Amino acid sequence: LIAVVFSMASAMFFEWLYRKLLHKPQMIGDLSAAVTGVLLAFVCPVTLPYWMLIVGNFFAIFLVKQLYGGIGCNFLNPALAGRAALVACYASAMTSWSKVDAATGATPMALLKAGDMEALTAAYPIKDMAIGFISGSAGEVSALMLLIGGVYLIVRKVISWQTPVAYIATVAVVTFLFPRGNDPMTFMLYNVLGGGLFLGAFFMATDYVTSPVTKKGQLIFGLGCGLITVFIRYFGSYPEGVCYSILIMNCCTWII
Repeated sequence: LIAVVFSMASAMFFEWLYRKLLHKPQMIGDLSAAVTGVLLAFVCPVTLPYWMLIVGNFFAIFLVKQLYGGIGCNFLNPALAGRAALVACYASAMTSWSKVDAATGATPMALLKAGDMEALTAAYPIKDMAIGFISGSAGEVSALMLLIGGVYLIVRKVISWQTPVAYIATVAVVTFLFPRGNDPMTFMLYNVLGGGLFLGAFFMATDYVTSPVTKKGQLIFGLGCGLITVFIRYFGSYPEGVCYSILIMNCCTWII
């Protein structure tokens, strides 16, 4: 909670500072910077030093959002771009996770990447994956809470269903059809419930500014995010692919 509040405050400060220095009208009242700060904290380890959150928010607000003209003009999701910058600069700190009992350990995605399904199922049963008794960032531990929040946004018509449904369904179908020598249903469930899939699908891929505005385009966008996520998990050196899949598809939004 402290990390989230700190990140949110620093993001709002950088937005205020940038517009103050360039003598532009202040827009921190729209709370878009606050959302960026919250999401950035959600995709970082809870043990990340606060000064690194400051660096990430500076990159997200100053370089990704405001230099392109502010809200409505940036072509990348600021929070994910900030996370990508932190991973590039501070890889060790960004890949150090705490377990529920406060001891550091491999995340479900790391075990899934290694193909150690026996250790994965022993350490993290499916029920724990759904509820949130697992290692990972604040925004990826509880699939159930993220699902409730995502459904709420859809019901309230804050977001449309096309992108998150297409995204999650694509990951589910591909991992079920190509389980890499494992039980298809188990392998699919760990891929869907693990990592930042639900957070990315509901709260980041649906960003108004960086995603398509047409319903057909949103389906294509979600499909692309799902495929790239699976490709990174299967063939990349990184165990997770949600962040980079959304950033890559952000760059394709204009043509979609």
